[in-house]
Amino acid sequence: MNDIPSPAALKVFLVDDSPLVRERLAALIAAISGVEIVGEAGDSDMAVSGLATCDADVAVVDLQLGETSGMDVLAALTRLDRRVVSIVLTNHSTKSVRDACLGLGADYFFDKTGEFHLALDAIEQLALSRASSPSISR
Repeated sequence: MNDIPSPAALKVFLVDDSPLVRERLAALIAAISGVEIVGEAGDSDMAVSGLATCDADVAVVDLQLGETSGMDVLAALTRLDRRVVSIVLTNHSTKSVRDACLGLGADYFFDKTGEFHLALDAIEQLALSRASSPSISR
């Protein structure tokens, strides 16, 4: 995690209960030009408090968070006083789960096993949009 995020960078917050997955995600996402990781959480309570206090533009959220759920994080994002783009990245990708997440305001929904690269592509596109128009994510 970067100590001092660049004001022009797309700031990403990671939510996954696996420290190994968060570590791998952080490495892959931070390698995208114009992107910085500004926080991580392993459960919904930590995610909600972290997102409320950091200046993230994007939250990458897994749905299975041990005893808690990423659905709680999605619901909390709608209550923030600023816009945070939400990207669900999960192994639980049935149509009903996808529809529930989109109903809670998820901007993107990807299956970890088959669409991981699409999530990275979406983050890269958001970073490019941010670079060309810094107010795009705010």
